[in-house]
Amino acid sequence: MNATLAPELTAHDRCDRCGAQAYIRARLNGGGELLFCAHHGRQHLSKLRDHAQIQDETQRLSASPQAVDVD
Repeated sequence: MNATLAPELTAHDRCDRCGAQAYIRARLNGGGELLFCAHHGRQHLSKLRDHAQIQDETQRLSASPQAVDVD
């Protein structure tokens, strides 16, 4: 992930193609940004890599949830 693209994507960020939760942000070199779910990100990122900075947070989909102590 490129730190200059922070902040992290949240559940409020939605895919521009289908409305699912976005895990990928493409900040276009000419201005503007596109948000993608993991599925549409895989579909379109190869074409965008030369035209955008990519923030890919799809690793969060396979991260193990942290245990919470409940007393």
